[in-house]
Amino acid sequence: QVQLIESGGGLVQAGGSLRLSCVGSGRTFSGLAAGWFRQAPGKEREFVARILWSGSSTYYADSVKGRFAISRDNAKNTVYLQMNSLKPEDTAVYYCHTEIWSGGSWHDYWGQGTQVTVSS
Repeated sequence: QVQLIESGGGLVQAGGSLRLSCVGSGRTFSGLAAGWFRQAPGKEREFVARILWSGSSTYYADSVKGRFAISRDNAKNTVYLQMNSLKPEDTAVYYCHTEIWSGGSWHDYWGQGTQVTVSS
């Protein structure tokens, strides 16, 4: 089991920046890959970024590549999402995600979400 708590969302003007944080507790979060997803009103939840447990590899959706950066501090059990050059279309609830292999299958874990609103 792992619990994820996000923070850092808010209201920002287009072109601005925000940094989201996700603190993991319970199972050793530092040993797990983690990522961010987002869901805009009336849309499906979509992948944003992912980072491996070591931080050595990162992956991004095309829509955020070059603007967002995912990182982690395993000493603090925290994953970050630095969001720069924000656009109104980045407005969504952002969710932290991880997954654990147990009992022969993957189990998904989600945080409660943090709202990001970008005004034009």
